[in-house]
Amino acid sequence: MPARNALLNAPPYQVEKALKKLGNDLRTARLRRRLLIQDVAEKIGTSRYVVADAEKGKASTGIAVYAALLWTYGFIERLTDIVDPAKDEEGMARSLHGMRARATRRRTLDNDF
Repeated sequence: MPARNALLNAPPYQVEKALKKLGNDLRTARLRRRLLIQDVAEKIGTSRYVVADAEKGKASTGIAVYAALLWTYGFIERLTDIVDPAKDEEGMARSLHGMRARATRRRTLDNDF
């Protein structure tokens, strides 16, 4: 059965690389704390297989699992700062040209009457 989302099968290279690094870093954090994968899984309310998938950096692992693991190891504050608008230099530069409440699609003129 094919995946519901093509992104799960073939994420962009940079995304795949970042997830692999995150997973490896989470594994290192667990091992440095001398925690068993089963104990971590019980703490966050999931199975050891889900934690193992996160540690492998699988794209199909939900963000809630990654967030719970960051919380377990004391890194949750870093997650909340990832897209801090105050640190978004490109976004701030673009907002100088006028900030909209939401993004809109460009409309093209249509000659059909």
